[in-house]
Amino acid sequence: MESLLFYLIAGALAGILGGLLGIGGGMILVPVLVYTLPAQGAAPEVVMQTALGTSLATITLTAVSSIRAHHQRGSVPWTLVRQMTPGILIGTLLSASLAAQLPGPILRRGFGLFLLFIAVRSLRPPRQTARRSLPGTLALMGAGGIIGLLSGLVGIGGGSLTMPYLYHRGLELRSAIGAAAACGLPIALAGSLGYLLAGRHVAGLAPNSSGFLHWPAIAGMGAATLLCAPYGARLAHRLPERWVRAIFAVFATLIGLRMLWG
Repeated sequence: MESLLFYLIAGALAGILGGLLGIGGGMILVPVLVYTLPAQGAAPEVVMQTALGTSLATITLTAVSSIRAHHQRGSVPWTLVRQMTPGILIGTLLSASLAAQLPGPILRRGFGLFLLFIAVRSLRPPRQTARRSLPGTLALMGAGGIIGLLSGLVGIGGGSLTMPYLYHRGLELRSAIGAAAACGLPIALAGSLGYLLAGRHVAGLAPNSSGFLHWPAIAGMGAATLLCAPYGARLAHRLPERWVRAIFAVFATLIGLRMLWG
C-alpha cells in the first residue's frame, strides 16, 4: 500500500512536470523507478531495464490522451505518422533486446548523458531550415527506426527527438508537435512489448512484474500522470517560454548528473 501511494505521488509530479515541460514524463519516471525498484525487490542488475520498460508502459496511457488533444485541434499529420511507424516499431523492439544485454550502469550513464544533451539543446529554440522539404517514405521510416531505437534505450516517448527532427525538415511547428505526440504511442507500445518479452526468463525481477514491466508502478504512476498532466500544460501556457526552457534545462541537468554519478 505504501509503494502504491508513493507511485501515485511520483506519477502526479511526473504528470505536472511533464505537462509543464512537454517531456511526456519518461525523463521523470525513469529516475524515480531507479531509486524505488530496489526497495520493491528488484535485483541491481535488472533495475535499469525494469525502469525503462515500466516507464514506456506508463507512457502508453498519457500518449493516448495527448494524441486525442492534438487530433481534436487538427494538428496530427497522420500520413506522415503512418510513414514513420514501421521504422519506429522495428527500432523500439530492437532497443529492448539490446537493453537486456547491456549492463545496467551503461544504460544509466547513457540516460544521464541523454538528459544533459537535451538540457543544452532546450536552451535554444528549434530552428526550421528554409526551403527544405520532408523526405520520402523510406527516409522517414529510417528516421523512425533511429528515433525508436534511441527512445527505447532511454525509456521515453520520443517527443524530444521527433519534434525537432520534423520541424528541422520543414514541417510546421504545430504539426511537428502533433506528429511527435502520435509517434509516442507506437514507441511506448513496441517498447512495452519488447521489454516484456526480453525479461521473461530473467532472474531477480521485483514481485508483480512481467518481464521488465512492474505493474504496481504502471498502475499508480499511469493513473496519476494521466490526471495531472493537464494541470502542468495549463501552467505552461501561463509562464513565459524562456522560463519553461530554463526550468527544464536545470531540471534535466540535475537529474542527468545524478544518474551519471549517483
